[in-house]
Amino acid sequence: MIEGDFLMRHFLATIVILASMGGPACAKSMEEVFPNATTFSDQEKQFFKNFNFQQGMVKLPAAKATLVVPPNFYYLNPVDTKKVLVDIWGNPPASADGNLGMLFPTQYLPSEKMSWGSIIIYDADGYVSDAEAASIDYNELLQQIKNGVVERNVEREKQGFEPITLVGWASPPHYDSSAHTLHWARDLIFGKDMSAAHTLNYSIRALGREGVLQFNFVSGLDQLAEIKAAIPTVTNMVSFDKGAGYADFRDGDKIAAYGMAGMIAAGAGAKVAAKFGLFAAALALLKKGGFIFVFAGLAGAYRFVAGLFRRNKTPSA
Repeated sequence: MIEGDFLMRHFLATIVILASMGGPACAKSMEEVFPNATTFSDQEKQFFKNFNFQQGMVKLPAAKATLVVPPNFYYLNPVDTKKVLVDIWGNPPASADGNLGMLFPTQYLPSEKMSWGSIIIYDADGYVSDAEAASIDYNELLQQIKNGVVERNVEREKQGFEPITLVGWASPPHYDSSAHTLHWARDLIFGKDMSAAHTLNYSIRALGREGVLQFNFVSGLDQLAEIKAAIPTVTNMVSFDKGAGYADFRDGDKIAAYGMAGMIAAGAGAKVAAKFGLFAAALALLKKGGFIFVFAGLAGAYRFVAGLFRRNKTPSA
């Protein structure tokens, strides 16, 4: 009955949003999404003039899912997302491959100092059982992940990349059994200066019949409350296609090689990965201005392009 109630609420919420949005996604210009913005530079206007800021119904065929993007968010397609990650945030081109787009709140253009967004990825690894969700000791798991990050840092520093410190949970893991979504947040420091600004990585995993839809938010730790407030809106955007939802699982379907704890621990280190069956895991620990993968070892800082865009200004309403 709980599942039925959730599905009905989700259906009604989707109908309301669709009614307000007018159905399928419509591409808007920067001026349409930010009608009151007067502080954007000429460089920003030139850079974003051909971007498609989408709202409404956005199909994600690779994930067999649909996003219904409300008026207070916008979606960027994979091509525009790569331009943001590479040309503005200064990441290597390969780090932006395979994304399904990004979500941003409408108060921020991606080039703004306080901007934050969620990179969307789909893992077609199979059905992830949620049977262990209520029995996981997340404090013990946190310590295992910390140990794994320390282990991984040895190799990172040999390659000339800055180490990562997992300070702790910025928000401990929580599983919503009615929505089949798992979310948690990490408090990270990049580099050896423990007084440096903390980075927030907030992760959402929406479970489907054939895989997991990921939403990876990147911001400063001081924006935790802002992002947590947006989580219900984001999870309500997601709707798997008919037959592809978590409840559509049937005997004989592909089962993922990892469980709930494995999704959280992915990428922490070889020993942790082996413990949870994640020999090929490559979950990203993200840093705005340097899109850093634990396994791939990519590191970076703001390039000159980022310096061109980054400056203090009042966020647009």
